[in-house]
Amino acid sequence: MPELDDAESDGGFDGHKDEAAATYDLHSLLAAEGRNFLVRNNGDQVKISDLDGNTVGLYFSASWCEPCQRFTPKLAETYNELSSRKCNFEIVYISADEDEDSYAVYFSKMPWLAIPFSDTDIRDKVDNSFDVRGIPHLVILDANRKVLTSEGVRLVEDYGSEGYPFTAERIQVLVEEEEAAKKNQTLRSLLISPSRDFVISKDKNKVPVLDLEGKIIGLYFLMSSFQPCIDFTKSLKEMYLKLKENGENFEIVLVNLDDEESSYEQGFADMPWLAIPFKDKMCDKLVRYFELDTIPTLVIIGSNGKTQHPNVVELIEDHGIEAYPFSPEKLEEIAEKEKAMIEAQTLESLLVSHERDYVIGKNGIMIPVSQLVGKNIVLYFSAHWCPPCRTFLPKLIEIYHKIKEKDSAFEIIFVSSDKDESSFNEHFSEMPWLALPFEDGRERSLMRRFKIYSILSLVAIGPTGKTITTEAKELVMAHGAAAYPFTKERRKELEEDIEETAKGWPEKIKHELHEHELVKCRRRAYACDQCNEPGSEWSFYCDDCDFDLDPKCALKYDKVMKSEDLGEAQREDCEEVRICDLHIRNDEVCDKA
Repeated sequence: MPELDDAESDGGFDGHKDEAAATYDLHSLLAAEGRNFLVRNNGDQVKISDLDGNTVGLYFSASWCEPCQRFTPKLAETYNELSSRKCNFEIVYISADEDEDSYAVYFSKMPWLAIPFSDTDIRDKVDNSFDVRGIPHLVILDANRKVLTSEGVRLVEDYGSEGYPFTAERIQVLVEEEEAAKKNQTLRSLLISPSRDFVISKDKNKVPVLDLEGKIIGLYFLMSSFQPCIDFTKSLKEMYLKLKENGENFEIVLVNLDDEESSYEQGFADMPWLAIPFKDKMCDKLVRYFELDTIPTLVIIGSNGKTQHPNVVELIEDHGIEAYPFSPEKLEEIAEKEKAMIEAQTLESLLVSHERDYVIGKNGIMIPVSQLVGKNIVLYFSAHWCPPCRTFLPKLIEIYHKIKEKDSAFEIIFVSSDKDESSFNEHFSEMPWLALPFEDGRERSLMRRFKIYSILSLVAIGPTGKTITTEAKELVMAHGAAAYPFTKERRKELEEDIEETAKGWPEKIKHELHEHELVKCRRRAYACDQCNEPGSEWSFYCDDCDFDLDPKCALKYDKVMKSEDLGEAQREDCEEVRICDLHIRNDEVCDKA
């Protein structure tokens, strides 16, 4: 499942150390020759000196930036609330737009001040003064013009106007209040706000939160147009209606994270449960409260108002209504069943589903799964739309043929994540192995079974039908065909070979390409900073600079340096030597005479 993105990736609360230590003069920072004012979107001019005594936010943004477009309405809401409370707070917009029309349209939505678009040099100077590396970015200065925080975006998103005046002390108070709320959590504390004590049905009826107390509640976080949410909603709806039919004391409350009300309304229209109103402030608070990092998420609140499970989406996808009521006892029961299922796993239990008891070869030839029993099988999770998959495919084909030459009882089965059949057919046409038919349902079951959240992935199944490893991709990339048959015993042999390879190598070397000493260490995967070729297993590495040298490059140079005491002819011979004991790469041939 996908992760939620942060709009800003700045450092700690107090901002950059250099900024925090500095005091800024707004006039020197924002004024230009012949201009001592800022502008509003209606053309009004406001003297920079009028900001004296105010807390000031410097807002770096642009119309072309989607995260900015999402954040600006939230910032405007916070600004307007603080203005209505007569708080001494002002914002100055520093645009990164490249044309004035785009600037004007975007600025028209902002209720605060701005540096005029024409003052490009001043805008660049302010950018550089605060080392702005990404937008949206909000630096907040106190009345004495010291930096309160460079994390203004996160603070506004998390706390809105409640965060004012955005001091460390104020934020600490809010954090402590949240921690106290978690300790004393009730359904009311989760769902009721000062302005609302109800949730709504899709026909706009208000349902008091009090009516939900004593029930098991699922808080369902989603975005309506996001495909994983659309897919899961179907499964959740089916389970919900069955539970209602069975008279279970269960309810779902939707926490919709859509930006557009039309998307909210369209998504909610087909849902049989309740919801928090669109853009209610409680939605953002709940995202932070439950430390949400992926959608869809379904948080289960027990009948006592306490959090029972942080996310049961996978449980419902794997077990449906059998996972209800999501109690510790039920989860233990499910775990026991899963353990028994793993122990009893066979190739047929993995690949056969009702009448679908076959895979396909070229020209759609159906091959019964029973004919594959007893073979070593690799399930290849891939898709045509995935660039790394297309790049990896030629290498995998080469490895496939090498293994088949040694063991005919080996096969790969393509499990597609393609979005349409033509893409599936195009991708499969390049492969010399078998496949599951396009979208016959088994691919979703296998992805859930092996927890495949991203592609490409390789899962190795042994002759008995048991899973050997879900990390066959890493083994293949590091060792090629030599990784076969991917068993623990083979992995141990490979590990011993890797350790043996490095015997006699120096622990540290110096190299002309890097100022620091390079240390011999194990590295899973890297790109050599000399030859730019991919490397794995061993590197001569500088941790401070993230600098890698493949042993072939590092030791060749080391030998040359050690030949300084030799004659010229001997040094020239030494420079031509290939290091013959570097047998990390499969099929590498030493041409040393």
